[in-house]
Amino acid sequence: MALEIKQADFLVSVANANNLPEPPWPEIVFAGRSNVGKSSLINMLLGRKALAKVSAAPGKTRLVNYFLVNENLYFVDLPGYGYAKTSQVLRQDWAKLIDEYIRTPRSRIVVQLLDIRHRPAKQDLESLEWLCHNMVPVVVVLTKGDKLGRQAQYTALRALKEQLKSLPILQILTSSSRSKSGRDELLGFLGAWLRKGNAR
Repeated sequence: MALEIKQADFLVSVANANNLPEPPWPEIVFAGRSNVGKSSLINMLLGRKALAKVSAAPGKTRLVNYFLVNENLYFVDLPGYGYAKTSQVLRQDWAKLIDEYIRTPRSRIVVQLLDIRHRPAKQDLESLEWLCHNMVPVVVVLTKGDKLGRQAQYTALRALKEQLKSLPILQILTSSSRSKSGRDELLGFLGAWLRKGNAR
């Protein structure tokens, strides 16, 4: 059974792992580059237009943002990485925050977003490898599928599966926040993960 979104509200933004909200409900975590469409995907999944803030300027998310879903689940929006205009000091602060967050024991799965139009960048691969090294379950979602035709989407998906075959990625899906394609598949996968009671 797919994850059914009945209620969703912004809860809190945290700047360090000592302030994570209680109780420790399962967490569905969204990670990716600053312009990959994390906020748009979160809004699509939650059925809300602007709950997660979409910015014209990449790199706006600088805290770990929590959304309370169905009063028993968190959606978590991590700071985006890879934005060239971000200072080195701020990038280091973000990296430290994310590292502390991931290393704090919680029941979580990470939805790693990649732009379907481009091959994964070095930071994308480093993120995936680091998550897998830390035994965090990961599902990869290729965003902006509406930018490519069906055959091009299939080709990109096949190429990525080949590239990532050495990593224990749970699933690789395609999506489009504009057309809402991939929504049912991702919610179905996440619902199955929650039912299994998977935890880090």
